Amino acid sequence: MRKSRIALLALTLAAANLAVPTGPATAEAAPVTVTVNARAGLDNVSDAAYGVNHAVWDTALGTNAVADLLKDAGTQIMRYPGGSYSDIYHWKTNTAPGGYVAPDTDFDHFMAGVQRANAQAMVIANYGTGTPEEAAEWVHYANVEKNYGVKYWEIGNELYGNGHYGSNWEADDHADKSPAGYATVVKQYAQAMKAVDPTVKIGVVLTTPGNWPDGIVAGGDAGTWNQVVLQIAGPSVDFAILHWYPGGSNGPEALSKTAQVTDAVWLARQQITKYAGKNLGIALTEINTGYGQNTQPGALFAADAYASLTAAGVFSVDWWNVHNGIGTVSTVAGHTDYGDFGMLSSANCTADGTVCQPAFNTPFGPYFGLSLASKFAPAGAQLVRAAASDPLVKTHAARKPNGDLSVLLINEDEANAKSVTLSYAGYSPATTAQVASYGNGDTAITTASGTATSVTLAPYSLTVLTLHPTAAVTGPAQPGRPVASGVTATDATLSWPAGTAGLKYEVHRQNGTITEQWGETTGTSFTVHNLTPGTRYTANVIARDGAGKVSWASPPVTFQTGTPSAAPCAVTFADVNDWGNGYVGSVDITNTGTNPIDTWNLAFTWPTAWQQVSGGWNGTWTSTGAAVRVSNADFNRTIAPGATVNVGFVGAYQGPNVLPALFTLNGALCTTR
Repeated sequence: MRKSRIALLALTLAAANLAVPTGPATAEAAPVTVTVNARAGLDNVSDAAYGVNHAVWDTALGTNAVADLLKDAGTQIMRYPGGSYSDIYHWKTNTAPGGYVAPDTDFDHFMAGVQRANAQAMVIANYGTGTPEEAAEWVHYANVEKNYGVKYWEIGNELYGNGHYGSNWEADDHADKSPAGYATVVKQYAQAMKAVDPTVKIGVVLTTPGNWPDGIVAGGDAGTWNQVVLQIAGPSVDFAILHWYPGGSNGPEALSKTAQVTDAVWLARQQITKYAGKNLGIALTEINTGYGQNTQPGALFAADAYASLTAAGVFSVDWWNVHNGIGTVSTVAGHTDYGDFGMLSSANCTADGTVCQPAFNTPFGPYFGLSLASKFAPAGAQLVRAAASDPLVKTHAARKPNGDLSVLLINEDEANAKSVTLSYAGYSPATTAQVASYGNGDTAITTASGTATSVTLAPYSLTVLTLHPTAAVTGPAQPGRPVASGVTATDATLSWPAGTAGLKYEVHRQNGTITEQWGETTGTSFTVHNLTPGTRYTANVIARDGAGKVSWASPPVTFQTGTPSAAPCAVTFADVNDWGNGYVGSVDITNTGTNPIDTWNLAFTWPTAWQQVSGGWNGTWTSTGAAVRVSNADFNRTIAPGATVNVGFVGAYQGPNVLPALFTLNGALCTTR
């Protein structure tokens, strides 16, 4: 759902900084072990990974001061002209009927700031009140007349908020506001814009799995928003657009939300593959935290979110917003938080004038989270697996193109420092390391010298270790991403592009930070056997040359095994009526054996910690943690061969709703249909 976007009608200098001292840190807690495995490769960092949003109501848009700050933070891409304003904004006249447009915020001013920051642009074409012709003229002006080379173009903003599902915040003048109506016109936009410049990449608006209105089928629609949009527009576009405002009423709750990233991206990719029939890139073009937007929770969340989403293969993550304006003022972790969704201070005050922000363009916490994330894993780096023994310490690691390895450490304990010991697999670091850190209440990132194997994390802090290899290491080129095919309940074939002649390829499965070698081959495919049914696997390929030198791990492939085709039972699990954070679930249980089943118990396990059964019918439902069991009622106790009984329940979820893959009936594994 949309967060507050405060138009910056006036930007004033703020009063003195209201931060209060936090007092001395408490004693260090028990030691923490961090394990990094450089062979367990995740995704590579794109040249558009670290982004921000700019809005035409921001009087500082395109200014040198802002461009220089964004450049210093490592910003790679800037989104324009700003959220819902995009669907009322007309680029030729620099107007947004019904909204405020600040002076000197036209497209050329925006591009001047982009170029000064050595960044690129993500431009939103006006779908709500515009036309394909208007968008095509914008492409012509940008890339033919001005030679700006704008690559990424979104078609509208959150169009699912046009009233079709009840909530109406997005302008949309089209008579047909359904997902089919949007997708049909998107195809017209894509055709018109690519006719001007075939190199542009067109993005289509999707809903983020686990966020409203994901899962909802409105009256008259053939499916959910994502299903219908991808089926119609998917073949004509190049990337999918997601937005994510995960919320959270306190620090621990808000900071825990990044645990949803892997499943959310997994479900989005599943939908894209199923309904679009091809691979689309994923850009998360709006994101912010639900708590401590300007203080340390915002910094910790920003760094963790940029790293988590990039590791999952999202090619662009764009923070909302550069400037936004003061909101609800509170004290967070000993410091004044202004409830401002901007990275930089707007220098305005509360309505009663009692609280004012610091000086204009003063960086807030998320600015430093972006800065450290971009330094931790620049373009061309590859994220690799890392894990900590303490749940309050989050960690990410990345191999850099120059051979360095960096480790991002996030201490989410507000009160306690953490003493960390690090170990490495697949990488031999030199003894010394550069240490960059940003602590609670800091106004800048500090750097110092440290060691590769130990570091103390201040309470509520971000730390990046940059390590050099013990010696220069060269090896074969990184293999391309494998593709999984022929996936059954127990087998899968992985294939990848051929490298130079004479290479041997090792196929590794990731199990947390441990890599388990499945086998090796001199070919470019490998079939894995004896897999566990209904299980998600992530694997990499590593190339080894005749001298024994090894490559970086390939980008990963993730696939899920099926269930046995021949089993004594079959289960069809369906979400039949969804309302955004809950649904009616329907479960058909079929006896595929030759003998009647007399008295039965069906069991399954929720894939995530944020799913539960609220109540059920046609059986007795019980839950213990993630484990769910339903036993027969008197009237459906017996299931004859070939017969089916149905049970139902009300389910609830507070994140991506990954449906269970495995069901057992009286202890026997069923076929999942």
